[in-house]
Amino acid sequence: MKRTLIGIAATLFTTGAFAADFPMQYTKAPLYAPPIFNWNGFYVGGNIGYSWGRSSETSVLTNSAGTVLFTEAETSSLNGIVGGAQVGYNWQIRNFVWGIEADIQGADEKGGPAFVCPAGVCVPAGSLAVVPVTMNQKIDWFGTVRGRAGVAVTPAVLLYATGGFAYGEVDTREVIAPVAFSKTTINPGWTAGAGIEGAIGGGWTARLEYLYVDLGKVNGSFVTPIPAFGTGVIVSNLNSHVTDNLVRAGINYKFNGPVVARY
Repeated sequence: MKRTLIGIAATLFTTGAFAADFPMQYTKAPLYAPPIFNWNGFYVGGNIGYSWGRSSETSVLTNSAGTVLFTEAETSSLNGIVGGAQVGYNWQIRNFVWGIEADIQGADEKGGPAFVCPAGVCVPAGSLAVVPVTMNQKIDWFGTVRGRAGVAVTPAVLLYATGGFAYGEVDTREVIAPVAFSKTTINPGWTAGAGIEGAIGGGWTARLEYLYVDLGKVNGSFVTPIPAFGTGVIVSNLNSHVTDNLVRAGINYKFNGPVVARY
């Protein structure tokens, strides 16, 4: 037994000494970094918000000979809810992102002034009659085609500026008692704004955006008979400049995958 134990000890000592001549071998695990959000690619989405517009109107009332009888200048609010859809494409190099986007919006923005042409001005001298005038304007819908350029301040948060072409339908209705007139125009214009957008999971992003929209000028001429004139008429010449401010929240889905893996 003693010889057996001495043999085992000698074997273990010899094996340990032999193994010490060889360094320990191991495999280094690869370094891993979290995946980053990829802004490249095609996306679609929807939005909803609130808009406060303005219409700066000048109405000039003349008689049939073109003589100016009365002039009224007003600024009215065109406020309401807007909502719609957008589609776009992004390109990204490092943390710089740029792209193009188009959207179409339904709107419920309306308002307008009312004024009175005093007695003896729009009707023959000595008459006690006044001529009331009411005008209402409404933005039915509008759309934009814009460029976007921004910086990903973190991989998943984008700050951007945007601007480009705008267009929209403006309805104008004027009543010179007792006759009503209306005109619908589709106006071209321009837009500019800024926003913030962030990844919220998968290929989804959420955004908050401000836009200023200028839909240009609306002109019209309306003719109404005035009973106190007999066969006389009053011509209302309208010129208004329609602008809009809107803040909207939106959500997008990007189709080419949400992230790029990093190792």
